[in-house]
Amino acid sequence: MDTLVAALRSFLPGDSVITDPVRLRTYECDGLTYHRATPGVVVLPGTAEQVARVVRLCNEHGVPFVARGSGTGLSGGALPREDGVLIVTSKMRAILEIDLPNRRAVVEPGVTNLAITEAVRDRGYYYAPDPSSQQVCSIGGNVAENSGGAHCLKYGFTVNHVEACEIVTPDGDLVTLDRMDPGYDLLGAFIGSEGTLGIATRITVRLCRAPEAVTTVLAAFESIEQGGQAVSAIIGAGIVPAAIEMMDALAIEAAEAAVACSYPEGAGAVLIVELDGPAEEVARQFARLQEICANAFELRVAADPAERAAIWKGRKSAFAAVGRISPAYIVQDGVVPRTSLPAVLAAIDRLSAQHGIRVANVFHAGDGNLHPLVLFDDEEPGAGERAEVVSGAILDLCIEHGGSITGEHGVGVDKSRYMPKMFSADDLDTMQLVRCAFDPRGLANPGKVFPTPRLCGEVPGVRKGVHPLVESGKAEQF
Repeated sequence: MDTLVAALRSFLPGDSVITDPVRLRTYECDGLTYHRATPGVVVLPGTAEQVARVVRLCNEHGVPFVARGSGTGLSGGALPREDGVLIVTSKMRAILEIDLPNRRAVVEPGVTNLAITEAVRDRGYYYAPDPSSQQVCSIGGNVAENSGGAHCLKYGFTVNHVEACEIVTPDGDLVTLDRMDPGYDLLGAFIGSEGTLGIATRITVRLCRAPEAVTTVLAAFESIEQGGQAVSAIIGAGIVPAAIEMMDALAIEAAEAAVACSYPEGAGAVLIVELDGPAEEVARQFARLQEICANAFELRVAADPAERAAIWKGRKSAFAAVGRISPAYIVQDGVVPRTSLPAVLAAIDRLSAQHGIRVANVFHAGDGNLHPLVLFDDEEPGAGERAEVVSGAILDLCIEHGGSITGEHGVGVDKSRYMPKMFSADDLDTMQLVRCAFDPRGLANPGKVFPTPRLCGEVPGVRKGVHPLVESGKAEQF
């Protein structure tokens, strides 16, 4: 590692190569603090060419590398390696081009999600994907995780809004993947690959026209079951809201403690519904929405952008707010069919009571994307283990109901062990062959996504005997 560090210092500024043990700890985890590892060295390149040179050096020395944007990920996707290099893109924050006639913007990977919208808002445009962390999360991280957000129900995920990516491949080449490239959709394969197929260094995103009208509604229900029934009725009526979000009583309690969002007192659940589009269509949908939510004990409609922001304030702060009512928590990210929401939420309640672990529910109700927040006290012996059990059982519920172990947070290190519950060995081998085609040496973000660090060159198929890494205790196979 010393030889590699010396080579890195030969072309990176002094403050862009971090080896001080105290400063390294700043990067020991992403937004999922349950998993931690101190990186061997951290570099902060300022250009794509510097990123490529770092990756080539890692190849020369056989050292693994992990890319990191703002570190807001919630699956341990940017968890560093103690024997590796952490490549942080936070110095690459330039908006390089805005092309409104073609509705495109070209940005560096460290640009924050919200900064794109702020750059074009006064000209009537915006960038649609909006994770809750959009004020600080980076576009590079959004590409790695295929991030969504509250408005992905109507507008889709990051993969639907990226036109091209310049990337550094795992062997250090700079190449561009474009939506218009003939042949295989390599851009589609790259987006959401969690840093295992390379590092994005320049991203071309699609800009959307701001809608003519927006109506934001907060409906308060006595129970989460009533809220769930309203969600099904709204979608069943043929309404596709821009967003439809739900929070249960515990999540509301946390948001009130953190940001005083003034949601209706005594609500068992609140539903936030946002309608957008042509004014006449929004008015028609709102009239129908009022009929559907007739059993809500309060229906609050934002009269202006300030009131709209106030309604969203509690929802956008929900994850961080939970820190006010619990010293530690796990954020889960599973998906179920909308029709299964009542049954799955009831089962989560039973799991919570059975294990003595509180669970706050915040979710994108329109597409069944659950974000249960599993609360525990990490000072209490055994509490973390019980929380892990509940967290895993929630993912099992999602699979049993025909859903997925992840909606928008990625697999990372946190959920890699659940992949065999959702995919067959043949499925995983096929995915691994794709990864090996990009990264035959397995140096790009190893240990993420896949449950065992299978080596490129292994023949896919039925396992014969125990994997050497399993036998040595370095890996676990389910």
